Amino acid sequence: MISRKLAPSDSPYASIIGLSRAVRVGNFVSVGGTAPIGPDGKTIGIDNPAAQTKQCLKTIESALKEVGASLEHVIRTRMLLTRIEDWKEIAKVRGEYFKDIRPVDTVMEVNRFINPEWLVEVEVDAIVTDDLQAVKEPG
Repeated sequence: MISRKLAPSDSPYASIIGLSRAVRVGNFVSVGGTAPIGPDGKTIGIDNPAAQTKQCLKTIESALKEVGASLEHVIRTRMLLTRIEDWKEIAKVRGEYFKDIRPVDTVMEVNRFINPEWLVEVEVDAIVTDDLQAVKEPG
């Protein structure tokens, strides 16, 4: 039987929507749209896309740990932005976390989020394995 492990969400919307921050089924972990929400339930980094991205990734890192994974297990990120022109700032922060891990990525502009203060939400998928050796690119 494949196990299912949940990492609860601290989002003020979690009980309304009925969501977990992360779900692990077997070796697969999915972390849903993670907004720049601090422990007090308020938006971190209002009008600062880099600070918001950093908060999203900190929240994701914590959720991954709760289900027995880490950033090193991430195979995909999705960066959802309300202002596509912020992509360079957001990408720079993503690079700080993933420059050596190098998961695939999708960046897309969306119209808006539940909270209009949010400029970014981040999603990740991970596969937990014992074999984390990176394959070097040629050249």
